[in-house]
Amino acid sequence: MTRAPLTSASVIAEAAALADESGLEAVTLSAVARRLGVRTPSLYSHVRDHAALLDGVSAVALADLTARVAEAVAGRSGLPALEGLAEAHRAFARQSPGRWQALQRRAGPTVVASDAARSIVALTDAVLRGYDIPPGERVHVTRLLGSTINGYLALERIGSFDHSEPDPDVSWRRSVVALDTLLRAWPTE
Repeated sequence: MTRAPLTSASVIAEAAALADESGLEAVTLSAVARRLGVRTPSLYSHVRDHAALLDGVSAVALADLTARVAEAVAGRSGLPALEGLAEAHRAFARQSPGRWQALQRRAGPTVVASDAARSIVALTDAVLRGYDIPPGERVHVTRLLGSTINGYLALERIGSFDHSEPDPDVSWRRSVVALDTLLRAWPTE
């Protein structure tokens, strides 16, 4: 059987699959090389180093998340758009846990400057246009949304909500509605 030639995309795709299966901490150059059936030095023609490999996983994850958010918020505004944004993040975190972890690390400059990064910012801004929030305040709101959504998902991921009632879905819904209430009353200064 002939093995497909290695490319940067195939190496990163394998790293992303490993991250989802075993966690981002399992993604090493040697682990990816073993999965691809090659020696570790073979990967250096396709990824510069471990940081570049992780940035590649982050870039793939960001592109995946952006596509989900775009679909979830299309044609919606206000609470329905906010729910779409939040649910897209939550579904992504549940279905692609290693890729989600890759978005919880400091990304390199190529990821930050990527089309997907610009798109997710634009999509978030589109959701915020459904509220009466001045453009100069949107960075604060974006930070609050990211902190709330990712904080909840991080706690849910490690099982922090498994030991008490009500079901975490109830708290999640209440959190999104509370964010909507806050956004509708956002102070202008």
